[in-house]
Amino acid sequence: MTSLVPERLRGPGRTELLAQAVLLLGGVLLVAVVGRLAVTTPQAAVIIAVAVLAAGLTAVQPGLIPLAVLPVLLVVLRVGGGGVDLSLSDFALAAAALPALLLAKRPFSSGLRAVLWASAIYQFATLITVVNNPYTANAVEWAHAWMMVSGSLVVGWAVGANGHARTGIRLLVGTMAVLAVITIVEGVVHFAHGDFAPVYPSFPYGMHKNFAGTVCATGAVMVYARPAWVGINRRWTFVLTSLLLAAVLFTQSRQALIGLVAAVVVLVLRSDSDRKRSRIVLLLIAPVGLFVTNLVQDQVQSGNQFNSVFQRLTWFQDSMTVWSADPWFGVGLRWWYTDRFPFQFQPPNAEIEVLTSAGVVGLVAFVMLMVVTLRVAWKLDPAYGSLALAVLVSRLVQGQFDLFWAAVQGSVPFVVLGICLGAAWHAERATEVRTSDPAAAPRVPVGSA
Repeated sequence: MTSLVPERLRGPGRTELLAQAVLLLGGVLLVAVVGRLAVTTPQAAVIIAVAVLAAGLTAVQPGLIPLAVLPVLLVVLRVGGGGVDLSLSDFALAAAALPALLLAKRPFSSGLRAVLWASAIYQFATLITVVNNPYTANAVEWAHAWMMVSGSLVVGWAVGANGHARTGIRLLVGTMAVLAVITIVEGVVHFAHGDFAPVYPSFPYGMHKNFAGTVCATGAVMVYARPAWVGINRRWTFVLTSLLLAAVLFTQSRQALIGLVAAVVVLVLRSDSDRKRSRIVLLLIAPVGLFVTNLVQDQVQSGNQFNSVFQRLTWFQDSMTVWSADPWFGVGLRWWYTDRFPFQFQPPNAEIEVLTSAGVVGLVAFVMLMVVTLRVAWKLDPAYGSLALAVLVSRLVQGQFDLFWAAVQGSVPFVVLGICLGAAWHAERATEVRTSDPAAAPRVPVGSA
């Protein structure tokens, strides 16, 4: 590259000066372009400006952008339409995934590589249905699903491997706690007016009760798991758990409660866990199971064919009708956005959704992806893996009664897994450096138990 520089500009300091001049010229041109677009296409100007800012920050600290976008990953506000119906969470994830992939710490751990390969196999299996059923929503969802799994993993890895795991988990839990406060406040207001219906948070935008309930239940699982490196003490554990659980109860989201109970059972019964938990907790959560059972019984006994229980049974039957159109390869991702069938709903079950969308081939690949993911979390050092395992179990159980491939609910568990894998990798590197050169070892924060 030096041979391309004229002779008179060569020499100590001159090449660097030329490089600075080129960068300055590029900056001036960029400002001119952004200024022009600000008048004609302001959205494009904002995107370019944010991309340049992200590139600059990423060059300074590779893990900073993935860390900064973690709270935005919980924003489910919808953007777009006509099959390109995504959320701000999806755009934030895509914006963070590229710098995370390019500048993430290497080499990837064996566990991260295993899940990435399983995700690639699932994407290959579902690519068949994308080719067989060409329409916009199909292709968009194919890329969306890959981003929710692989993109989320890499973003989480970038946070954890760069030493920001504690801050990352705290940001997620803190954002979930804010949502819990909003839900509780609205619930109290409704109760004060004699309205005891499930709470659908409306601030700062409308949210479904199952979304709010699922997110708050995930937060409760993360707080209860309480790995030492996150540094959440017992007092804050009690406060946050109570807050998040209360929010879940206000939403009356049955699948969120069931997922929460399943995660707690896994944490309590796991014998090789990093933290011993009293089995008395199982007695304390038993009323939650009774609460859910009573809600279901009330709906069944009501005889209302349009309540959530009977509606789900109808959806399951209709899903089988859709699946019969192409049992092996499915009728396409997001088929409910098309007018090929008389049904317009997303199946409220993970396996049934995949079965209708990608057929038996896609379902086999999906099951393999989930098995590999759970196995990686289980085999990870319990100091890091217990948190990831609990969140994944909670999500999978929730996905048996609700939408699975959905923004936030689908991406956050894989982000948490990526953070835990990265945190374990960072701790291992720190131990190796400390052993070889104690003075050069990076500081690894250890939270209070």
